Amino acid sequence: MPEGTVTRGTTNPNRLRRMDRWIAHAHGTALRGAHHPPLAVDLGYGAAPWTAVELLGRLRRVRPDARVAGVEIDPERVAAALPYARDGLSFVRGGFEMPLPGGERPLLIRAANVLRQYPEDAVGAVWERLCGRLAPGGLLVEGTCDEPGRRHVWVALGPEGPRTVTFAARLADLGTPSDLAERLPKVLIHRNVPGERVHRFLADFDRAWAAAAPYAPLGARQRWVTAVRALAAAGWPLADDVRRWRQGEVTVRWAALAPGGAGPG
Repeated sequence: MPEGTVTRGTTNPNRLRRMDRWIAHAHGTALRGAHHPPLAVDLGYGAAPWTAVELLGRLRRVRPDARVAGVEIDPERVAAALPYARDGLSFVRGGFEMPLPGGERPLLIRAANVLRQYPEDAVGAVWERLCGRLAPGGLLVEGTCDEPGRRHVWVALGPEGPRTVTFAARLADLGTPSDLAERLPKVLIHRNVPGERVHRFLADFDRAWAAAAPYAPLGARQRWVTAVRALAAAGWPLADDVRRWRQGEVTVRWAALAPGGAGPG
């Protein structure tokens, strides 16, 4: 039997575009270097297959022979998606066990808005299970976003465990960086309290954002970049550079935000 629980299934076209854009950048070298056509899994794609269809198109800009398998626990959703199947795009019923043909190991697993409904203490086991299914050099990207896809937070994991946390937003709609707190992945959302690293990070980000207010007339992008530079200067270990910051992103090393401490300094 498939392992997991049926999600709400809500989805929209282009909902995961920010996550996909980051995957193409961060995982592009591995995709291009794969000896065989790389396989990506869209785990829990929901009531409509838009995110799987879009993931295939975006990955094929990086690697033209990339393949995507949409995995859903609800058989009715799989049946509804089958008319969209084509060369390089398939749909199968399954959950965290990921019943891929021949037991193939994917180079990418994307699980967006899946673990939100699970208890926090279940996340670690699911991460371990999914990471154990990755091909060598593979990547698991797990996180949440709002329904229009304007605010995202996700964790990137390799076979060894979590590596980074990425915050991404449509900056024109952002009031303060801490607005992203409502999109924290399950493993962090209940940790946004005083004494935890992620709480300190968001508080520091809000202060940096406020201090960068004089840059607002130059645009929200310039204000965001200035605030992120201040975070780096304050000792937060960022894993990206200004090229990604200009996209409305910032990626932080997992250890700096992991539950259980107050952060750098």
